[in-house]
Amino acid sequence: MRKGLWIIGLLFVSVVVLSACGAKSQEDVTKALEKKVGDLKGYKAEAKMTLTVGEEPQTYNIDVWYEKPGNYRVHLKNENKDQSQMILRNKSGVYVLTPALNKSYRFQSEWPENSSQAYLFESLVKDILDDKEAEFKAGKDQFVFHSKTRYQNKKMLPSQEITLKKGSLEPVSVKVLDNNQNAVVTVEFSKFEFDAKFDSNAFDTKKNMTSAQLDIPVLKNVGDSDDFAVKYSMAEIPGVKLLEENEVSTENGKRVILTYAGEDKSFTIFQEASEVSPTSSMEVIPVNGEMADLGFSIGAMTEGSISWTDQGVDFLLVSSNLTPEEMVMVAKSVQGSSVK
Repeated sequence: MRKGLWIIGLLFVSVVVLSACGAKSQEDVTKALEKKVGDLKGYKAEAKMTLTVGEEPQTYNIDVWYEKPGNYRVHLKNENKDQSQMILRNKSGVYVLTPALNKSYRFQSEWPENSSQAYLFESLVKDILDDKEAEFKAGKDQFVFHSKTRYQNKKMLPSQEITLKKGSLEPVSVKVLDNNQNAVVTVEFSKFEFDAKFDSNAFDTKKNMTSAQLDIPVLKNVGDSDDFAVKYSMAEIPGVKLLEENEVSTENGKRVILTYAGEDKSFTIFQEASEVSPTSSMEVIPVNGEMADLGFSIGAMTEGSISWTDQGVDFLLVSSNLTPEEMVMVAKSVQGSSVK
């Protein structure tokens, strides 16, 4: 009897030891990630991004190219809306291309180093390495990290859940969470290729604008007042309500002015049809301000304002008392077609 128990105990200890030998600790995985990024020459990725801000979830397809040391091409597409934007970083600077308007906006920006980026592998790794309190779980086929973020509105989006594939360490999914641990942004990777090769002009501004316009043709100039539906802020700021809605005539059709106010907070949203640049040449517009990632669009943020374009409409949000985090939150929420 004792001999049988001794054998069972020995087998149990052996199983535990063998399991421990094969298990990866958090330190093992973070060191491997750090080495992976250090050795990385480039990659291509395809993903689906879902935003749960506004009336209903909005889904976008994302193509990501990265070439060391600093070339980036992030193509954001929503086929249902015929909407497309591209973030391009090359030796000349950081650009946001809007193919439907034949416009390129040039930023003086440190993007992507200055904020978390849920669709960039090296940004996710930086978030994991920078957070010394990051939580870690090892599953059968995946590693899962729960880390802090570096977003402009990190008070609203403080944390994220990053899932990586065992072995290759490629990203599987990212969930950006609000203070109630609800996923506001979800990125699901369908394809990831490490050490991808690129042509010499893969990150050229003009070439990428031309190729993007094959998928999303340049819009006709929209001048009639009925060409765009007014969108409203769906953000919940205590005491703040829509006080006034005015419409004025412009050369391009109409300009809508929405005024929101409460006891301590107030803001105004302007909306009007975008002007389309002539197809004979691409217009490059210098932008004073930082890039503001709204998920569905890339905006320009200055002290007291954010401007962006969505579906052929220019938006301008102005406020003297919203914090930068609140301004980004409000801009992200301007997706509602009816007053909430």
